[in-house]
Amino acid sequence: MAKARTQFVCQQCGATRTRWAGRCDNCGEWNSFVEQATEPSIEIGGNFKSSGTALTGTPVEKVGDQATTDRITTKIKDVDEVLGGGIVPASVILLAGQPGIGKSTILTQIAHAVAIDEPVLYVSGEESAEQIKSRASRLGTMSKQLLLSSSVSADDIAATIATAKYKLVIVDSIQTISTSAISSSPGSVSQVTNCLNLLSQVAKANNTSLIIVGHVTKEGSIAGPKLLEHLVDVVLNLEGDRYGGFKVLRAVKNRYGSTNEAGIFEMTDGGLTVVDNPSAAMLAERQATDGSVVLVTMEGTRPLLVEVQALVNKTSFGYPKRTASGFDLNRLNLLIAVLERRTSLNLADNDVYINVVGGIRLNDPAADLAVCMAIASSARERRLEPQVAVLGEVGLSGEIRRVPHIEKRCKEAAKLGFTTLIGPNYPKKPQNLAGVTDLRDALNTYLQK
Repeated sequence: MAKARTQFVCQQCGATRTRWAGRCDNCGEWNSFVEQATEPSIEIGGNFKSSGTALTGTPVEKVGDQATTDRITTKIKDVDEVLGGGIVPASVILLAGQPGIGKSTILTQIAHAVAIDEPVLYVSGEESAEQIKSRASRLGTMSKQLLLSSSVSADDIAATIATAKYKLVIVDSIQTISTSAISSSPGSVSQVTNCLNLLSQVAKANNTSLIIVGHVTKEGSIAGPKLLEHLVDVVLNLEGDRYGGFKVLRAVKNRYGSTNEAGIFEMTDGGLTVVDNPSAAMLAERQATDGSVVLVTMEGTRPLLVEVQALVNKTSFGYPKRTASGFDLNRLNLLIAVLERRTSLNLADNDVYINVVGGIRLNDPAADLAVCMAIASSARERRLEPQVAVLGEVGLSGEIRRVPHIEKRCKEAAKLGFTTLIGPNYPKKPQNLAGVTDLRDALNTYLQK
């Protein structure tokens, strides 16, 4: 009989080694390696005999279609759009976000909405059933078919799913539960991987949809091995400022729909509510001063107008400070270098602060021109006209490059009363688009005294 092979797995990053080591050379953690058994490898041409049976393939034209049309609606418009039309039966969804961002709140609202038509089980390893009821009562989500439970045993949760009594099961969170088959503590790499494997297999076998909450690290990525995201069907990320502003729900991975959609919510006394017109809400308190520029960006397939603010101030120290809220700091440093090289601005002895109003995180390349014009506006104390919006990607030569969905952006700007849109040149440009060729052209033409 072949000897069982073992390997040592780091419980922090998932790195594997053939021997035990006191310190992981991948993530730097001490005493994180745990011995685990591995399956014997199959050597080509060897004498290894498998106990399995040969698989029989089915011609592709004879394989039945998956019933993705009968989705479970959450009755929350933006959530259904992000999911591609609703929750697919027997799908596994991973929801992640910063602590206090509203994960439990939106899951309670989803559980209530689904429980109006179908039985739903909400299992928490962090809260008692009484605490969940208190939140449900505060949100007004007290459906009779919504059942609450508190457990940290993945084996018990799997046995409950196997009864096939529930159409949807919510587990909050995967880092707090454990299975008796693994001796390591909850939250370790082996526990998270094996618990998710167990729950997803049972859920798919019993046609039960499963939503699992995942913690995030201080860098913002999902805690645990990357395998966690590969095992599930949908990965949702709830972003935003937990102390205020808008919350954005994005699909990082979606096997049943697009990952281009985004839902925008606002936290109220009744939970997370959909913001029907976020552009008007974010520009309601805007003051047209120097350093203030309106950007037409895209959240998924939805055009959105946000205010980009810049403050340029003489530095009091030898090294100037650059700070960005809602914008990538490395990109900001690059744009400042382009401004100094391609225009007459000298920012070497100035502090530069960038803020995106409303708690929105900008990942759109079209924000480059808005950030540059906001910095130049603050540095020279010149402002844009109140009814002028900006978009465009800035290259290292200072050229303004084209961005997608220009027609949608122009229509959204015109709908909110912006008569001029500064952006790149297009062969067939919309009527309200004023094309500029480079950064110097944009600053000299549109920044007033």
